[in-house]
Order: sequence, then C-alpha cells, then structure tokens
Amino acid sequence: MDEGYIKFNCNWIPSNDIPLNKVAELNMWREIMYNKGLIGVYPDGIGFGNISMRCNENTFLISGTATGGLPTLSESHYSLVTNYDLSTNSVTCVGPLKASSESLTHALIYECSATTNAVIHIHNLNLWNSLLHHAPTSSENISYGTPGMANEIKRLFDETTLSKEKIIVMGGHRQGMISFGKDLEEAGRILIGRL
Repeated sequence: MDEGYIKFNCNWIPSNDIPLNKVAELNMWREIMYNKGLIGVYPDGIGFGNISMRCNENTFLISGTATGGLPTLSESHYSLVTNYDLSTNSVTCVGPLKASSESLTHALIYECSATTNAVIHIHNLNLWNSLLHHAPTSSENISYGTPGMANEIKRLFDETTLSKEKIIVMGGHRQGMISFGKDLEEAGRILIGRL
C-alpha cells in the first residue's frame, strides 16, 4: 500500500517553537475526525489523515507525519510549514516532527484560495465511492503528496466547481478526500454533512 510516506524533499528544522494558540482548535477537530474513523490507522499500522490551519499568508500548522493512528495529539505532534517549492519537490518545516506527507497538497489549497484557513484530509471508502467523479476529482494517475497532485489542485480550482464545493476526491488515492474552508468548522462540516 502506497500510504503515509513522504514523497517530497523535507527540509526539517527540529524545534518546539510552533504557534501553540492553534493547537487546541486543531486537536478538537482532529479528535472529531478520528472518532468518526476518518483519520486513523489501517490494520498494517499505516496511519492516514491529517489536518492543518493557516497561521499567516505564508505559513500553516499541520499534523506531523505518522500521527494518523494516535488517538490524541499534543503540540509535539505538529509542524509549521514555512516554505515549499514545487520545482524542487521540497517542503521546509519547523517543529518537533516532520510535516505530513500531504503538506504540498495543503500548501496549494492555501495558495489557490486566499479565503481558506483550514484543510482536512480524510479516508473513507463509502464516501469516496459515492463522490468519485460527482465532486471535483483529481486524476487517477496522480499520487498523493507529489508536485503532480499540487498541480492537480490548481487544475481543479481552474476547471471545476471546487471553490464552491470545497471538497476534493483524490482519484489516484483510494479512499482519500480533502475538504477546506474559512475555518476548521466549515472544513469539518463539509465532510460530516456528506457521511
């Protein structure tokens, strides 16, 4: 299974200096997603799902890699993405852990939508099957966490109703979906409302 692995060059700066004022809200919505089985861990031990919140125009706080299977997170489980570059397939992050494998995807959603302040990536096979090609859907030939997926995000914003629907079905990432919104509540309600 091609899950949970970082596919970008990670310029990680180990640090405990992250915006703690965002952690409580992130944890509240992550716990809701975890309790609904939308973020979690597969029987083989591979975790899935992640959550982020914009901090300012150029940075966002995201759950760290390999945290999907943890029932609860603390400030030690987040990373601040401070820069990314599609041309070099790289992400720069600061925090106790490396940023999630979906960091490039989150970054492009923030770049393409100035009003977006929260992104949630979940897995759910039933929802994925029901929304596949009925909601904005990325190409089945594009893998998660890659510059190709980031470019798919741009395409979906340009060619579909993504700005209005605020949900993406990841065609090449079975079970994978992303919602986003002006805040975590909007991003979370978009998913919960479809279950």
